[in-house]
Amino acid sequence: MDVTTLRAVLAELRPQLLPSRFEKAQQPSAHNLQLGFRALDGRHWLELSWWADAPRLLPIDPPARRGEGSTLAQQLQHGLGGLALVAIDQHGWERVVELGFAPRPGEAICRTLVVELMGRHSNLFLLDGQRRVVALGRQVKPNESRLRPIASGDTYSPPPPLQADPPDAGEALWHWRRRLQLLPLPLGKALLQSYQGISPALALQLAGDHPDTSTALLKLPVEQLSELQWSALWVAWQQWLGDLAADRFGFVTGGATAYRCWGAELAGPVGRPLAQLYDRQLTAQAFQLRHDQLQRRLFTARDRQSAQRAEQQALLEQAAGCDQLRRQADALLCLADPSREQVAEAQALYKKARRLQRSSAVITTLLERHDQQLERIEASLAFLELHRPEETTPHALRGALEDLAALEDDVEELLSVGGRERDKGRSKARARRQPLPCQPLEFLTAGGLRVQVGRNHRQNEWISLRQARRGDLWFHAQECPGSHVMLKSSEAPATDADLQAAADLAARFSRARGNARVPVVMVPSDQLQRIAGAGPGTVRHRGGEVLWGDPGRGATLCSRSLGSAPAPAP
Repeated sequence: MDVTTLRAVLAELRPQLLPSRFEKAQQPSAHNLQLGFRALDGRHWLELSWWADAPRLLPIDPPARRGEGSTLAQQLQHGLGGLALVAIDQHGWERVVELGFAPRPGEAICRTLVVELMGRHSNLFLLDGQRRVVALGRQVKPNESRLRPIASGDTYSPPPPLQADPPDAGEALWHWRRRLQLLPLPLGKALLQSYQGISPALALQLAGDHPDTSTALLKLPVEQLSELQWSALWVAWQQWLGDLAADRFGFVTGGATAYRCWGAELAGPVGRPLAQLYDRQLTAQAFQLRHDQLQRRLFTARDRQSAQRAEQQALLEQAAGCDQLRRQADALLCLADPSREQVAEAQALYKKARRLQRSSAVITTLLERHDQQLERIEASLAFLELHRPEETTPHALRGALEDLAALEDDVEELLSVGGRERDKGRSKARARRQPLPCQPLEFLTAGGLRVQVGRNHRQNEWISLRQARRGDLWFHAQECPGSHVMLKSSEAPATDADLQAAADLAARFSRARGNARVPVVMVPSDQLQRIAGAGPGTVRHRGGEVLWGDPGRGATLCSRSLGSAPAPAP
């Protein structure tokens, strides 16, 4: 948040929150704090973040109850309990906001909450009446900052003053232009170094309404700007200063930057749309981070399993030579007069042949286990790609995060280290303690039949083996990792259109969804069998019929989603 955006948000918050009573503090994450205030028109929530990548102060919708027991939240709950918010101050061109609290409106401020939104130097401080630090977001040690180390109990000192000059609406055009042309710099650097309160985003907005033309203009040396360009820049400069002076703000998307909160075509409030923008961007960033981490783990596990399988395959090929060893031993003992050394050598060859013959059965079992693990890893990678949201709305992103959390639980069990029986018992105990984190998708065919789609291994097992009824039909992309799809034809007879819809969904939720047509196997649910010793969602079937699914039609059917299936019993 630059100064312009911060002033716009504060101008909107003051009439809503002054005065209001502090009620609640919670810390949902390490660098985020959520505060609840009670005003005449109801409760309002603020989100304060001193995270270096996205420091912000914004109004938010009522959040979920998380982080009430954190140390910082408890300190604020104790320090601000029963007090009223009576002042919201932001001085000059600093990105520092002070929230003043007093026992009642009109009385002296006895607590101050200072929020500094300055990139990697962002922080939060709770001060007492003598402006001593009672609590803070993070301690600043002397080795981190020689100018301004701060810890609990220290007297609060403001950030070092800004070096450039403050913008002045009364400054003449010739003086403003001469200041920018003082050094032979590109226009963007000249704006940032000459005046306080100028952010890279604001410089782009001042330079024009299109990102390409604005970027090109900011890269031009100041001595190369034409009179027309200087004139347009001066008009935008005066418009910006005038809007700041009059607290004339709004929220407009598009233009040279993602949004703008000043200018001629203002529309609507600032705080909530900006909070939604942050929510969307941060949720997308969190999803991408967790997605990439899980993908790297799966790639590493796949490489490890492949290497181990190759080692076992080499041992199996060695074991195949046991007959040759026996023939060598037979040849030694068939000599007319074998020596003692030759008899000993033959006995050693027989012993080695027997050992190799016994090990081949074990190696074969290990190879099957490695194949099963590789198959599950490939299926998990397919699920990972299926969970990538096609929309960037907060609802779609949060749903994708829930899917990812369920898949992470599956992958954690898949990659767990230790004995299989111990891991199996631990997984069963965990399954008894809590239901699935998120439930299978459900869709409606044109004929009104329900179709269930698993979103991970456990959900595949749940819909295929635990919840399936006689008469239901199971669909899966042939020889391709993907979701199990169950058509609930036990509830009503299925038409050819219903069968085709289920096949299209099986094609859509498979790794082959980029193809025009996908072969899909259709099997009655009573012909599915669990594979003993295999992981969740691994089944075999007898017979079956092959249909051709269309992933494009399957994507269209997704619009008829019923949401999630009912939660299974714990």
